[in-house]
Amino acid sequence: MEAGPMTDPFDLLEIGSLLSEEERDIQATVRAFLADRVRPHIADWFENATFPRELVPELGKLGLLGMHLTGYGCAGAGAVAYGLACLELEGVDSGLRSFVSVQGSLSMYSIWRYGSEEQKQQWLPRLAAGEAIGCFALTEPDHGSDPANMSTRAVRDGSDWILNGTKTWITNGGLADVATVWASTEEGVRGFLVPRGTPGFTTLDIKQKLSLRASVTSELSFADVRLPESARLPEAHSLGAPLSCLNEARFGILFGALGAARDSLQTALTYADTRVQFDRPISGFQLTQRKLADMAVKLDTGMLLAVHLGRLKEAGRIRPEHVSVGKLNNVRTAIDIARQCRSILGANGVSLEYSPLRHANNLESVLTYEGTEEVHTLVVGQALTGQSAFR
Repeated sequence: MEAGPMTDPFDLLEIGSLLSEEERDIQATVRAFLADRVRPHIADWFENATFPRELVPELGKLGLLGMHLTGYGCAGAGAVAYGLACLELEGVDSGLRSFVSVQGSLSMYSIWRYGSEEQKQQWLPRLAAGEAIGCFALTEPDHGSDPANMSTRAVRDGSDWILNGTKTWITNGGLADVATVWASTEEGVRGFLVPRGTPGFTTLDIKQKLSLRASVTSELSFADVRLPESARLPEAHSLGAPLSCLNEARFGILFGALGAARDSLQTALTYADTRVQFDRPISGFQLTQRKLADMAVKLDTGMLLAVHLGRLKEAGRIRPEHVSVGKLNNVRTAIDIARQCRSILGANGVSLEYSPLRHANNLESVLTYEGTEEVHTLVVGQALTGQSAFR
């Protein structure tokens, strides 16, 4: 008697055996929550370009917001546990994982790592609980991959700062109660916490997106925004500060993207086993099996890489080029798998009834944000050769 389709492609290489019991429990808890509260609705949210803000306190109650940080109401989870949560979140939709990544690894991490004790006490417990939402404003209309040349500027005016400029493609921007805004100053790049409602600070949500539709993406504008010195992140002294925050978020991406790939492959496996053509399931045809086998090998290889990088991070040995290898390989792998799975579904694959094309569309954004495929390629190239090809 032949076995049915493998329900979890990670079983092919027994990936679960590399995880602790606590890590598996965290993953299962997140998966169960998403199956109940999110998965039944995500296709409609994607189609209607709606982000479920009402879920944010529930994400906080689960401990998912800033879960890898310590203190201030944060869970203090290990790197692999955090990665597995990102994997489950993106297995439902990249927009949900993007929200959690921006909230925890960009907004909260920037305050946790570079903020004053007063700033931490004011914001981190609320952000961890989902009582407040944060965003991270670095990208500008004319400065995406080259933030060193940002146009947003803050100048001193007595004991205050005056902030002017525009940021764009900011996840959570239109929802955020506080924005971490990076600006050039006479002393170099500095970070500022700008609460919603500050005079001169406005947001405009970006519409007509073909990707990350179940996510809020916004343009932020600052017109003579007056900020006290207490709004500045006192420990952020250079461009290295926001770049270190991006590395935190990229780590979640290298796990998360595999969630989208796994969900796509699970969908294709189930479909191929039940779709009958020429009097037999299409899973029995050699061409289909080759597609499935190739995708499973790539997926499991990417997961081995992710777990390895997680263990390096837990040991305090992870370097920026390690994260670039992970994001470059795993996002590239995920988008290829999502597209290939769509092909197995045939015409049905273009329907929101099935997830692969939705994942592929989302992954187009993941491929671009927090370092494009090209930029991460050059980071790896510089690590290999010692030569910078950026300029």
